[in-house]
Amino acid sequence: MRILFIGDIVGKPGVEIVQQVVPALRREESIDLVIANGENAEAGSGITPAIYRKLKEAEVDCITLGDHVYRKRDIIQILESKPDILRPANYPPEAPGRGYTIVKTETGVPVAVINLIGRVFMNPVDCPYHAADHVLEEIAEDITIRFVDFHAEATSDKQLMGRYLDGRVSAVIGTHTHVATADEQIRPGGTAFQCDVGMTGPHDSILGRLTESVLETTYSFRPRNFHVAKNDVRLSGVIIDIDLRTGKAQSIRRISIDERRAEELQESL
Repeated sequence: MRILFIGDIVGKPGVEIVQQVVPALRREESIDLVIANGENAEAGSGITPAIYRKLKEAEVDCITLGDHVYRKRDIIQILESKPDILRPANYPPEAPGRGYTIVKTETGVPVAVINLIGRVFMNPVDCPYHAADHVLEEIAEDITIRFVDFHAEATSDKQLMGRYLDGRVSAVIGTHTHVATADEQIRPGGTAFQCDVGMTGPHDSILGRLTESVLETTYSFRPRNFHVAKNDVRLSGVIIDIDLRTGKAQSIRRISIDERRAEELQESL
């Protein structure tokens, strides 16, 4: 089983490179399942039904979200009606949407995808560790492949989750900070881990936003709109190989696809 996970998609540039790259990458890398974090896909904050549909048309199988999940209110209808888009599982039970789902590959293999959000330097939420326990209790034992997107700020929080779930899930991959970390690894219990998979969007920026606007506000306190940047667009992600029988990760590999490589992939279709 080979899973491609795509880091935080930021704005129109991020959505477009996903549309450009994913169909060809699925074929070139023999990808069985594509999961993507889409919580910044609409102008850098939130996601809309239209973007949800664009990502699905681009062969993304499951979409995870984060702290901007409800920034665009019209996504609530999609969250309540579609099984392949998630909000954090440690939100209150009354929150619209679901915190985990079971998706199937083209060959019918079930994969549990779990969305969690951290608490360190984040808005108050329920305990992600207890939420993970509750979700895992609900998942049937014969579903061996279990993927966790942990949307969190602090690397310490993410490292703790990777260790807490080691041996109980196939992968714990971090999102939210938009900067890829160089700590991809297979934990002793067989869980693939990385603190942050990085950003899919314009890298000539401050976390996807125009540098000039962010710098002016930081320097002068003069408020500015932080519009999404446009240049040096890249897709950041990881490719994880997992043993179908045991659910243990066998390998994890970082990928970063720039615009030149994206064009090559598109031409290969």
